[in-house]
Amino acid sequence: MKRAIKIIIGLLLIISFTIGLSIFFLSEDLPKGTQGPKAEELADKMLKALNKPAWDSIKVVSWSYPRGHDYVWDKENKSVKVKWDDYVVVINTDTETGEVYEAGNKVNDDDLFTTGLKYFYNDSFWLIAPFKVKDPGTIRSIVNYEGSDALLVQYTSGGVTPGDSYLWILDEEHKPKAWKFWTSLVPIGGMEFTWERWVNLHGAQISTFHDGIIDIEISNLK
Repeated sequence: MKRAIKIIIGLLLIISFTIGLSIFFLSEDLPKGTQGPKAEELADKMLKALNKPAWDSIKVVSWSYPRGHDYVWDKENKSVKVKWDDYVVVINTDTETGEVYEAGNKVNDDDLFTTGLKYFYNDSFWLIAPFKVKDPGTIRSIVNYEGSDALLVQYTSGGVTPGDSYLWILDEEHKPKAWKFWTSLVPIGGMEFTWERWVNLHGAQISTFHDGIIDIEISNLK
C-alpha cells in the first residue's frame, strides 16, 4: 500500500513539474506599448471597421456558447437571461441582482446566481470584446507586433478579473484577426485565439469562431 502511495505521489510530482515547465516555456511577457493619439486612432479604426454604432443600436441579442450556455440579452432594458442545464438566472446588468430558477421553480441560491453572472461576463466578452476597447477603466497603447501596429487594451476595472490585458492583431482593414491575452485565470501569458467567421448582425460585425488551444464557436446568433 505504501509503495502504491509513493508511486502516485511521484507521478503527481512529475505531472506538476511538467506543467510548470510548460507554463515557463510557453508564457510570453506582456508587451510594452505606447499610449497616446496613435493608439486612440487605431482603436477608433477598429471600432469603425466593426460598425460599433450598429451594435449599440441592437436592442436584444441571443446566442449560444459552448458547454450549453444560452443567452437572451435585452440590452435596452439592461436584463439578461442565462440558461444552462436545469437552471435559469435572470440578471439586471446595472445592479447585478436578479432571480434564480431551477427546473422552473424560483430558488434562493447565491452561488447559482454568481455562476450565471460569471458565465455572462465571460461568454459575452467572447462575443463583443472588440466593442469594449474603449470601456471605462481601459488603457490603450500601440505595440509593434511582427512589423505591424497592434492594439494593447488593459482593463483596470470591471468584469470578473480586472487587470487583464488583450493584444488585438488586426488585418489591413483594421478588423481583428486574433488576440493574445494575459489574464489571472489563464496561467500561460500570451495565449492566442483567432477571431474569424464574421457575420453581419444588423450592420454590426460579429466573430462567431475562435481557434486556439480549444475551439470556441458562437451559435444561434440573432
